[in-house]
Amino acid sequence: MTLLYHTPLSREVLRAQNVPDEWPLGIADRVHFGDLDALQHVNNAAYLKWLENVRIQYFMDWGITSYTEDEPRVVLRSLSIEYRKEMKLHEDYVLTARTSSFRTSSFTHDYGIFCGDLRVVARAVIVLLEPDGSAKRALPESVRQRFIEIDGAVAE
Repeated sequence: MTLLYHTPLSREVLRAQNVPDEWPLGIADRVHFGDLDALQHVNNAAYLKWLENVRIQYFMDWGITSYTEDEPRVVLRSLSIEYRKEMKLHEDYVLTARTSSFRTSSFTHDYGIFCGDLRVVARAVIVLLEPDGSAKRALPESVRQRFIEIDGAVAE
């Protein structure tokens, strides 16, 4: 099965790439030479850029923001990452994202990077602010429902 890069993948394609069903969104890419470090495996910092790519896709697809002036400011409050297995040049991989829990104006965002098996897991806390950054902004009800219905997230 040919992977389309930088495009949300169907659940069928995700399952064919050994991505478990609890991951509703995934996008594919390939390890590039510029992602490598002196040991010829992916540099730890490259993974952070990859996670940003899937995070932005998720935010736009789930209706969290479209990055216009009147949209909420989306802030990455914290991020933790666990590297489970190295990745090498020209490997195809799938970046996945889901929300596991949410509060009034924030949510916990989980990530997985799959390359035949699970290579990296990460977790972030995301906070919504008013466009001018002056105060927190409540998650819209439509987004909260999508978190529950599609991601299986729970309210805290």
